[in-house]
Amino acid sequence: MELLGSTLTATYAQPSPTPPNFLPAISTMASSYKNRFPNYALTHSLSLSGRPSTYCKGTSHSPTLATLSRGTEGLGEKRMLPFVSNRAGLFTKYTRDDWYKASLTNYKESESSRHNAEKLRVDTSRMIQDKDQQTRTTQSGSTKNLGERVNDIGFWKSEIIRELDEMIGETNALTDIKKKLERAVAETEAPLQVAEECLFHREKRMGIDLVHDDVEKQLLMEVDVIKCCQERMRLHQEKIIAQLAANRAAQHELEKDLSDKQAAFRIDDKNHHLRNTSDGISYYRGVEHFDAAISVPESWAKFTDDNILHSHSERAASSKLRNDIENLMVVTANEMWNQFNAVNVALTNRIAETGDAKNKIQGHLAKTLQELFQSEMAIEAIRKAIQDKVASLKVAHTRLDERTRRPNVELCRDTAQLRLVNEVHEIDDAIQCLQQRLRDSEDILQALVRSKATLEHDLIVKSNSLFIDQEKCMGMRKSYPSTLRLAGYS
Repeated sequence: MELLGSTLTATYAQPSPTPPNFLPAISTMASSYKNRFPNYALTHSLSLSGRPSTYCKGTSHSPTLATLSRGTEGLGEKRMLPFVSNRAGLFTKYTRDDWYKASLTNYKESESSRHNAEKLRVDTSRMIQDKDQQTRTTQSGSTKNLGERVNDIGFWKSEIIRELDEMIGETNALTDIKKKLERAVAETEAPLQVAEECLFHREKRMGIDLVHDDVEKQLLMEVDVIKCCQERMRLHQEKIIAQLAANRAAQHELEKDLSDKQAAFRIDDKNHHLRNTSDGISYYRGVEHFDAAISVPESWAKFTDDNILHSHSERAASSKLRNDIENLMVVTANEMWNQFNAVNVALTNRIAETGDAKNKIQGHLAKTLQELFQSEMAIEAIRKAIQDKVASLKVAHTRLDERTRRPNVELCRDTAQLRLVNEVHEIDDAIQCLQQRLRDSEDILQALVRSKATLEHDLIVKSNSLFIDQEKCMGMRKSYPSTLRLAGYS
C-alpha cells in the first residue's frame, strides 16, 4: 500500500503515569486489562490487515488535477479556470537535498526508535525473568522461614505437652497423697478417743488404786503423741493445698501457652502451605505496614522456656512435698504404734500387778476369815469356861457361907476352911484371867473383823481397777488401727 497525502510520521498518545500503588493483573484474559489506562485513549486502533494503521494510512482524498478535471466535467468551457503561474511560490518550496535529508532523518529516527524499542523489549524481558526469579526466591525463602517457624512452634509445643503431662501426673499424685493424708488424720481420731476414754475410765479407780502409775503416764504421753502427729499432718495438709494451687497455676500457664502455640501452629502451617494457586488469597492493602508484634524470637522462646522451668520447679517442689508426706505418715504411724504398744505393755504389767495383789488379798482374806472363825470359837470356849467357873465359885462361896454358921468353937480355921478360901481365890483368879483373855480375844476379833473389812474393801478396789484396766481399757484398745491404716492406706 502506498502512502498518499500524508508523511511517515505517526501520532502517539502518551499514557498518564501509572498510580504508585498499582499492582499488575494476575490473569492473562483480555478482560483483566480493561480500564488499565483510564486516563487516555489510543488515537489509532489496530488493523486487521497485518500492518498497523498508525504507521500506514489509506488513500488520501486530497484533490488532484485529475479529480479537478473529473469534477469539472459537464461544465462548460466558460467555467474552466485558467492556469496561473506563481513564481513567487518557487522560492518557498524545498530542494531535493532537503527532501533527501528529511528522508534520511526519518530513517534514522525510525531506526533509533526501533533500536530503543528492541533494547527496551529485551531489557523488559530480562527484567521480567529477573523479577520472576526474585519473586520465586523471596517466596521460597518466606516459605522456608515459615517452615522453620512451624518446626520451632512444634518443638516448643511438644515440650509444653510433655511438661503438661508430667505436671498433670504430679498434680494427680499429690491429690492422691492428700487423700491418703486426710484418711491418716481421720484414723488418728479413734486412737485419740481410746486413749482419752482410758484416762477417763481410770479416773473411776477407787481409794489407794487411784495412783499416777506408769499406765497413766504412758496414756498421757500417747495423747500428746497423737495430737502432735495430727498437728504435723494438718500442717502438711495446708502445704499440700498451697502446692496444689501453685501446680494448677503453672498448669494453667502451660495450657494457655499451649493453646496459643496450637493457634499459631495452625496459622503458620496454613501459611506455609499457601501457594500462588491456592484459594482464599487476596489483597490486603497496607498490611505490610501494620506490625502488632509484642515479642521477638528470643523473648518468645524465653517466655515458653520460663513457663516450662517454672512448671518444672513447682513439680520438683510437689514431688519433694509428696515424699516428705509419705515419710511423715510412716513416721507418725510408727510413733503412734510404738506408743500404743508401750501403753499396752504398761497396762499388761499393771493388770498383772493388780491381779497379783488381788490374789494376795484373797489369800489374806481367807486366812483372816479362818482366824476370825477360830477366834470366835475361842471366845465361846472362854465364855463357857468362865461360866463353868461360876458354878465352882458358887459352891465354894456356899460352903464358906455355910461354915460361918458353925457354933462356937466349931468356927475353926481348919484345913478345909483354908482350902475353901484358897479355892475361892483361885477360882476368882481363874475367872479374872479368863475374862481378861475374853476381852483380849474380843479385841483380836474386832481387829480381825476390821482387817476382814479392809481386805474385802481392798479386794473390791482391786477388782474394780482390774476390771477397768483389763476389761474397759484393754477391751477398747483391741480396735486400735493398724500401721497401714495409720499411714493412710485403707
